[in-house]
Amino acid sequence: MNYEDIKRHFESSPPPKEAKWTEWAYISDTQLFLKSCYIGIRNFNGPVDRCPAWWHLKEFYILMKKATSQTTDQEAPIEEAAGEIIAEAASEKAVFEEQTAV
Repeated sequence: MNYEDIKRHFESSPPPKEAKWTEWAYISDTQLFLKSCYIGIRNFNGPVDRCPAWWHLKEFYILMKKATSQTTDQEAPIEEAAGEIIAEAASEKAVFEEQTAV
């Protein structure tokens, strides 16, 4: 999945206006956050998988997908899924950095 696919997803089913990502990360305007990620990805010189904006966008997308599935299943809030998702993303990033280390 690339950022354009994620962009289309959020255009067709927008996230809530505000989101508490973790205890220390609160997004007060999700549309502004998404626009910032899209701009950062477009302007990044290098492989997209090394772009910090791409990692943020991907983590946010995964968080919203899991939160949606959990709330339909269990009525669980977004914050409960955040720790698990961030841990998964960190391990993916570590594996990638390990594989690309020269």
